[in-house]
Amino acid sequence: MSDYLFEMRHIVKEFSGVRALNGIDLAVRPGECVGLCGENGAGKSTLMKVLSGVYPYGSFEGEILWDGKPLKAYSVRDSEKAGIVIIHQELMLVPKMSVAENIFLGNEIKKPGGRMDYDAMYRQAEALLARLKLKDVNVAAPVMNYGGGYQQLFEIAKALAKNARLLILDEPSSSLTSSETDVLLSIIEDLKREGVACVYISHKLDEVARVCDTVTVIRDGQHIGTRPMAELNVDKIIAMMVGREITDLYPRVDHPIGEVIFEARHVTCWDTTNPNRKRVDDVSFQLRRGEILGIAGLVGAGRTELVSAIFGAYPGRSEAELLMEGKPIKVKSPEQAIRAGLSLVPEDRKRQGIVPLLGVGDNITLATLEHYSHAGRIDRNAELATVEREITRLRVKTASPALAIVGLSGGNQQKAVLTKMLLPEPRVLILDEPTRGVDVGSKHDIYKLMFELAAKGVSIIMVSSELSEVLGVSDRVLVIGEGRLRGDFVNQGLTQEQVLAAAIDAKPQSSAA
Repeated sequence: MSDYLFEMRHIVKEFSGVRALNGIDLAVRPGECVGLCGENGAGKSTLMKVLSGVYPYGSFEGEILWDGKPLKAYSVRDSEKAGIVIIHQELMLVPKMSVAENIFLGNEIKKPGGRMDYDAMYRQAEALLARLKLKDVNVAAPVMNYGGGYQQLFEIAKALAKNARLLILDEPSSSLTSSETDVLLSIIEDLKREGVACVYISHKLDEVARVCDTVTVIRDGQHIGTRPMAELNVDKIIAMMVGREITDLYPRVDHPIGEVIFEARHVTCWDTTNPNRKRVDDVSFQLRRGEILGIAGLVGAGRTELVSAIFGAYPGRSEAELLMEGKPIKVKSPEQAIRAGLSLVPEDRKRQGIVPLLGVGDNITLATLEHYSHAGRIDRNAELATVEREITRLRVKTASPALAIVGLSGGNQQKAVLTKMLLPEPRVLILDEPTRGVDVGSKHDIYKLMFELAAKGVSIIMVSSELSEVLGVSDRVLVIGEGRLRGDFVNQGLTQEQVLAAAIDAKPQSSAA
């Protein structure tokens, strides 16, 4: 009898002759959590799709053993019957259905005759949530009534309802606050004690270090190594992932900061569902040439609403007085913003940054098509030359510019969105959570690009939930709290504690000249 709950041996997966996985091994014991680490495009998601039956038996080489016996899963349902459940980065919940209905979706409890046994589902849903330390949930209420942290735990409850013995978590904390993440990791530790095995996929290596017993690293579809977490630290994992040591994650470059180039005055946004509530309340600030301005604050503070209004993309009612180089500019739409010299890389790239079924190249040139249009026709040769240059410059991993962008990893999609918004050559570049769901190597590339742009005189506004990132790259930091400007600090000796204090304290603070 094997010590392992499951083993993947020498897995090979090809797409159109290109090897996405080339002999990968992965094994997990009962009650063990294995961290699966690698850069975007390394093959992590492909490997998990093989394991979970998305890519059926026969579409790959190698073997999967479950309890020491061959597992031949021809569908997701087959793998779930064995006890393998994957929780995807994008939650698979139906917002208007109740919590209980979501937990038992596709696995409903029925009475004789086929009618739903809601009483039984409510009782079992409450018991599952109590196991996850959630006792204040109305299981008959719609899922949309609860925030991201709760919804992530509802997904885990759904997995437990299917009697999961192996839980695969793909970037589970990407949209969670730090306190919600702490709850999630505590629950994973409890599940391990109950004998549930886990595969934890995350770019947040501090989480991997806390919750994982073993770490497997893959790079470019190759198995780089598997080692006990006790023998590793974050720096060693990074070196295995990227094939080199990143001695300084924030490659700061001294760059001159010039005169005020952009100014936003009295930015105000009203809630889209409650017109009496202000999401952003009379915020004003200035931005200098070549300056990197970080915007920090707690979740729900109004940071995304602020930059969306500046870019003309806020979905509700908003007001703002904007000046570029001292002259008023009119921005009521993203098209007007781009023409005025503003570009925005949005927080939600899947909904707002890409057209999923369009090719990578078509996505990259989407904001600048007029540059390649002559007499009503697109100069495809000129467009392709630009696309190939930008793919090389930002190291976007894609088999072809014609490949649908939805087929790329999250980090490579982000690079494509970034290069799309750089092609209009903006004077002000707005980055909303630019490294969310991006691996450490790609983060380093994005930071390096930001410093290069600032050195060339491009002014950058960066919204980020990661305070270490804000302090690592910003020249100056604005702190937003409950829709108001709570702090304006020059980033010299600034600490995370000072930023958090400003975010919580209603009294505005400033160290900026």
